[in-house]
Amino acid sequence: MLSPAVCSSLAAAGIRIRPASTRTITGGSINECYRIEAADGQSLFLKLNGADCAAMFAAECAGLRELEAARAVRVPAPLAHGQAGDQVWLAMEWLDLEPGTTEAAARLGERLAIQHRRFARRYGWQRDNTIGVTPQPNGWADDWVAFWRERRLAPQLRRAVAAGHGVALAGRGERVLDALPRLLAGHRPEPSLLHGDLWGGNWAMTGAAEPVIFDPAVYYGDRECDLAMTELFGGFPRQFYAAYEAAWPLPPRYRLRRDVYNLYHVLNHLNLFGGGYLGQAVALMTGLLAAVPGRG
Repeated sequence: MLSPAVCSSLAAAGIRIRPASTRTITGGSINECYRIEAADGQSLFLKLNGADCAAMFAAECAGLRELEAARAVRVPAPLAHGQAGDQVWLAMEWLDLEPGTTEAAARLGERLAIQHRRFARRYGWQRDNTIGVTPQPNGWADDWVAFWRERRLAPQLRRAVAAGHGVALAGRGERVLDALPRLLAGHRPEPSLLHGDLWGGNWAMTGAAEPVIFDPAVYYGDRECDLAMTELFGGFPRQFYAAYEAAWPLPPRYRLRRDVYNLYHVLNHLNLFGGGYLGQAVALMTGLLAAVPGRG
């Protein structure tokens, strides 16, 4: 049941709830989630969390709007966000979703390539956001290698070392940071609009087999970052990759860059969920250092 303060805050934003219409949705690990029925008959998806998540919800709302404006892959339309005492909320369109089929995955590949053709002039975004609950700095940068080093890998490495993983990671991490200009040599990607957290749990489809993406960590960067993460935890069939490649083929040496980009997410999982990801992080770093062009 929503508190009176949350109901009043929603009403102030123009969202009036039908009495006794709130239904708890399970499955989320970060937020309380609900399906609510508005007085106008519209079904809404509502997220709740503590007041310290206000910036996270504001950034998610802005990210959904950025993706929506691309008119490529469907997202749940963001409606409003606000604060009620010690709670913050984010309301968006309710979509009846189901696991994606291979047909929907192929459509997702085609439309993701369209989304990735929405470019910015620089790498980053207009605001910082989060990857999970980890702060994700997005300050604009002209150089992709510098962006990936200073806005992505270095902050995650500092967190991991501070959490007690320095013996395993500090030396390797510094060598990977130093090697980035060689690992990414000659690669000057367009700053594409990215979902930013595109793992298998963040896409589904409507009953009409229309793909939908959600829970973004938006920024403008190398389109290969989104593709790389789809490979990290699975959940995307070969039809997805074939459709993307047919729409916009990937350049040579993608597989090396894939590991550079996925190291960010593995380090984030290490920082969020603990030492079970330490071995994977070490293995990725070791492989990257062995693959540095001109090594030795």
